[in-house]
Amino acid sequence: MPPSLIPQLLLCNQLPSWKLSRQGLWPDADVTDWSSVYQYRSNMFPALETELKQETLPDPYEDFMYRHLQYYGYFKAQRGSLPNSATQQHVWKNNPRFVLSGSFGERDDLIPDPLQKEKLLWPSCLSSAMHRQIEAVSRADSFMLSSPLLKSRQLLHDEFGEVNTRLREPRDLFAFFSGSGPLQAPRWPIECEVIKENIHHIEGVPPEPEYFYQPTGNEKVPEIVGEEKGTVVYQLDSVPTEGSYFSSSRVGGKRGIIKELAVTLQGPEDNTLLFESRFESGNLQKAIRVDTYEYELTLRTDLYTNKHTQWFYFRVQNTRKDVTYRFTIVNLLKPKSLYTLGMKPLMYSQLDANTHNIGWRREGNEIKYYKNNMDDGQQPFYCLTWTVQFPHDQDTCFFAHFYPYTYTDLQCYLLSVANNPIQSQFCKLRTLCRSLAGNTVYLLTITNPSRTPQEAAAKKAVVLSARVHPGESNGSWIMKGFLDFILSNSPDAELLRDIFVFKVIPMLNPDGVIVGNYRCSLAGRDLNRHYKTILKESFPCIWHTRNMIKRLLEEREVLLYCDFHGHSRKNNIFLYGCNNNDHKYWLHERVFPLMLSKNAPDKFSFHSCNFKVQKCKEGTGRVVMWRMGILNSYTMESTFGGSTLGNKKDTHFTTEDLKSLGYHVCDTLLDFCDPDRTKFTQCLEELKELLQQEIHKKFYELGQDMDLEGSWNDISLSDIESSTSGSDSSLSDGLPVHLLNIADELNKKKMHKKKKQKPLQTRKQRNEQYQRNNLIRELKSTEDTPERAGFASTLQKQPTFFKTSENTSSSTIKNEKPRMNELNGKDKGTSLDSSKTTTLILTKNKETMQREKPGFIVSCSSKNSTNTSQDPAADVKPNWSRSRFLGAKKGRSTMTVYPSLHIYTYP
Repeated sequence: MPPSLIPQLLLCNQLPSWKLSRQGLWPDADVTDWSSVYQYRSNMFPALETELKQETLPDPYEDFMYRHLQYYGYFKAQRGSLPNSATQQHVWKNNPRFVLSGSFGERDDLIPDPLQKEKLLWPSCLSSAMHRQIEAVSRADSFMLSSPLLKSRQLLHDEFGEVNTRLREPRDLFAFFSGSGPLQAPRWPIECEVIKENIHHIEGVPPEPEYFYQPTGNEKVPEIVGEEKGTVVYQLDSVPTEGSYFSSSRVGGKRGIIKELAVTLQGPEDNTLLFESRFESGNLQKAIRVDTYEYELTLRTDLYTNKHTQWFYFRVQNTRKDVTYRFTIVNLLKPKSLYTLGMKPLMYSQLDANTHNIGWRREGNEIKYYKNNMDDGQQPFYCLTWTVQFPHDQDTCFFAHFYPYTYTDLQCYLLSVANNPIQSQFCKLRTLCRSLAGNTVYLLTITNPSRTPQEAAAKKAVVLSARVHPGESNGSWIMKGFLDFILSNSPDAELLRDIFVFKVIPMLNPDGVIVGNYRCSLAGRDLNRHYKTILKESFPCIWHTRNMIKRLLEEREVLLYCDFHGHSRKNNIFLYGCNNNDHKYWLHERVFPLMLSKNAPDKFSFHSCNFKVQKCKEGTGRVVMWRMGILNSYTMESTFGGSTLGNKKDTHFTTEDLKSLGYHVCDTLLDFCDPDRTKFTQCLEELKELLQQEIHKKFYELGQDMDLEGSWNDISLSDIESSTSGSDSSLSDGLPVHLLNIADELNKKKMHKKKKQKPLQTRKQRNEQYQRNNLIRELKSTEDTPERAGFASTLQKQPTFFKTSENTSSSTIKNEKPRMNELNGKDKGTSLDSSKTTTLILTKNKETMQREKPGFIVSCSSKNSTNTSQDPAADVKPNWSRSRFLGAKKGRSTMTVYPSLHIYTYP
């Protein structure tokens, strides 16, 4: 390009941000007539226009957008009035310093100071008038860059001026934290008080294995004292309970001044512990001091419910060293617990963390889990008691059910990924949806860029999720281990990213995690029972997850779905899957768990896995995704306790153990998809042998002996397996709390306005009903005839159901169908005879017959046949009851109970 055209080019590129008139140009005005703008540019710079026409071609993106907008009526201008982005590309290509800069999560923009940039770009030999013109034009630079009609922002230019022909990632679609900005603060229900302190814990690995507690049998069972004999030292007042429902949220929770719930110390000698739980994921409702060093603790139920007390996480201050304290939680709900198998609570010392880099550790003695002796007539409560000695005086310590992993911890981790220039290339962070409280539910898409569209389309998908139950923080630690490995530069991780598209939802229920719930969301319901829901507004996290997977299945095959959970009654780690009914893929759903047990033999137990699909689990993610077509659909259950296997037998799991399982999931995926199917085939053969042994064991327990050769694989697998021992959340199923009252009112109005309709009947049922009605009318007419007195004697002489007069029979049969003629006899006036006619079916109308004719009881056969057109076989004689009885006498005060008439049917 000639150097003399450079200042003209700059000015022409800025012209669209100005408005033309007969008097000249006005800055900061909207352009309404694009044709006049470009006509002005052509007239003013004819040489530039001629050169650009020779060197540029129409941009296909602009052409597509033009046709698209014109088709939908959004753009009605002429084709020539559209700016050609190829012109802009030509300008950018010849100006290497005009380069886009930006980072993940930030808006792409040019160099911040446009004027300074122009001074660097353009030679100093330009006239002062032209400099003034450039400076005036540069003031409109920001508007020019944001104008969608000026250029295509999709084709990128590198710092050498080369065009990078790939589409830019969509920006400004979601409000993410930027690399330099603060994290998104958690949003709390407006009823919750939240302290301003930031709680943070270091990740420390215990130097020695932490063994289970071994009960001695002499553990003390403290008597529950309560507020009557104790002193309340901590109690939450404004906690939403059953009957209320979530209405709104805000950052920081409840407005106003935060109350001091802890007692006021009377001096340095006062050794009362100071409790606190009003922080992220904290859970403690009340603390009562019943002795100098003994406290009764009450956990807070899940918000807007009256159940699910399992997760605890609280802080104590003003500790004393070398003194034995006793803590007793008095309102646990589960009758079975890992605390009966030696599990210890977790404790964290702030001083040890600061001075010795010691994190969470298992502590406790005299651990006892037992039933509460206070029975209020409702659901029984259970107690957990333990003793502990604090390591320092005046220390700040924390107790927890399991290693906490908060929503802020997740955000910090995702922020590090977003700011990593390498990981952010193959890990894209998006918003799946917003929770009820407005917290972001993050979705990660992890895969290496594909070289061709065909290669991208051939990739299979893997979907992983965690923390649908907020109190099961072990799922987050497994997820963290998986993400650490899949985002690493390991050759196996790169291979997995080459062949799979990973969709990861690291925290499905952020609201529950923030407020310290154990199982429910702010809707007061267990989300893992609502994957079939249509209530998008009440269960947004689950609805959008299912919808995302549904769209994913339309694009590509989903090889595996796994939801990470925690288990409170069984040790080790195991999977729940779904038995496949297709013999082509028989036992295939068990191959991945078996491979995982071989890769992690000291943590994962295949014998604890279960593949039975129970009716009460139809709403779980595992079953719903399986019914959507994902064969390998699992729930991974990791214990709150530890391992009973191999080298880690009788030891607690640490965070490193759980993170290592995330690595083993990746390793097992490679084995599962190995083109060499040797491992897969060996696992299938092993599974068949294990299944045969299980079937033999079942038949032995039932006291039966069966030869299974050739037919054993036809036995239903669901009949062999027992039900899963997961939590029964049927009480947390149903409509969300805020819709219950509305639903009750609507049901009452509906029942008041509309009577209950009878179900529609089939033609067969209508015909039978019609026949019964006719026979009832005949019986009534028989009672009114003079021959009523001879009814009893007739029954004694004939083993028939009834006998009618000639006139009554003929008058009824005239308008009957042939079927009724056969029923009442082929000849008019002929009474029913057992050798020529079939009997009636009156099983369903037994009560009706009793109402119509008091004292007349009909006993029917259980077989319900309607084939009345055939005569019974000659050699078959109905076994009629031969009991004789007298008819009811008129005026008799008591009712005679007659023997049953046994009515038989014939095929």
